[in-house]
Amino acid sequence: MQEAYVIVLFLFVLFVLLGSGVWVGLALMGVAWVGMELFTTRPVGDTMATVIWASSSSWTLTALPMFIWMGEILFRTRLSEDMFRGLSPWMAPLPGGLVHTNIVGCTVFAAVSGSSAATLTTVGKMSIPELRKRNYPETMVIGTLAGAATLGLMIPPSLTLIVYGVTINESITRLFFAGIVPGLVLAVMFMAYVAVVSRLSKTWNPDDEPAMTLGAKIRNSRFLIPVISLIVVVIGSMYLGLATATEAAAFGVIGALVLAAVQGSLTWSTFAASLMGATRTSAMIALILAGAAFLSLAMGFTGLPRGLADLIAGWELSRFQLLMALLVFYIVLGCFLDGISSVVLTMAVVEPMVRQAGIDLIWFGIFIVVVVEMAQITPPIGFNLFVLQGLTGHEMGFIAKAAIPMFVIMVVMVFVLILVPDLATWLPDKMRQVPG
Repeated sequence: MQEAYVIVLFLFVLFVLLGSGVWVGLALMGVAWVGMELFTTRPVGDTMATVIWASSSSWTLTALPMFIWMGEILFRTRLSEDMFRGLSPWMAPLPGGLVHTNIVGCTVFAAVSGSSAATLTTVGKMSIPELRKRNYPETMVIGTLAGAATLGLMIPPSLTLIVYGVTINESITRLFFAGIVPGLVLAVMFMAYVAVVSRLSKTWNPDDEPAMTLGAKIRNSRFLIPVISLIVVVIGSMYLGLATATEAAAFGVIGALVLAAVQGSLTWSTFAASLMGATRTSAMIALILAGAAFLSLAMGFTGLPRGLADLIAGWELSRFQLLMALLVFYIVLGCFLDGISSVVLTMAVVEPMVRQAGIDLIWFGIFIVVVVEMAQITPPIGFNLFVLQGLTGHEMGFIAKAAIPMFVIMVVMVFVLILVPDLATWLPDKMRQVPG
């Protein structure tokens, strides 16, 4: 009964603050403040200052602004144009044609960005005009972009995985490796869907691409060398044990600056714009993390997380039933909160349940990311939908409808992860000795 009262109070204060337009991070701090005042005798101000400082001074967290800055730099280069030129000759002969450049392009850029929005904007600004020019179905162009851009949340360097790792004090490097195979599997599932639809749809009638010799295709592939080199530097340095996630992020920033300089995109204005963009995004995420840390402490003092975990344990749910309950819970939550907010807001309560159920936390991180990806294309808050609206000019309803098949594929991916957990655990287990 006590737990129910505390939950209702916390949710009431949270929704009042969020509904009044208060930033998410400040809303979390406000809820925690109320909880501390009502349920503890500790000095709230001193406790809040200590917790916020401790959560903000984590060395692991320094990887976050570095990877964000790397993505901001690359966003201002000609990377998307070069990727399209390098990929299109190889994608054109496949069933579905150049629509696959959306998926493969997002997969490649996700490996150097870490941000769903940056991936979507960078690939979309080049591919949408080109695919429209070639008469590809608009719903497929938009739907594949909406779905494939979410790979930026899973394929390392993933900002969501960094936040999850910091929140539960887990190795960022191992989480990065856990996201590689599931991310590639999800990309293949998207491509398989495109191939099937292109064969079955009666309205699929894009313009034919001019034939290219093998030599011409190989020559065009040189445009992929910069981004592949950057991926090798960032991921390879961690895989070989030469760098932690934070050090790899620093290498990535240096590589992105060199790439921008070689392309002639690095000017003082683009450098300053990328730095300010990274600062704004990093500050926003840091504020959310600080608020979540304070809220987690307040919840801990009330005994709410452990009480809820014991309550659910008393229901004797199987592992599968618990995961299905969490799947529905995060899908509903994703309709109202962005992915990072969903993770940090709930982890204080969810982590004890997951540990008690014997679920591997590395595997659960990938499970969470797949479900959070769905939130990116779920109205009314799905951020990818807003980005696509700005890129295409379509109404929100049209874009959301186009993204529905991608949402269904992500749900299927959740069941694939449950049936084959090694997809997420094999690589990090193999790399257990890598520092992180």
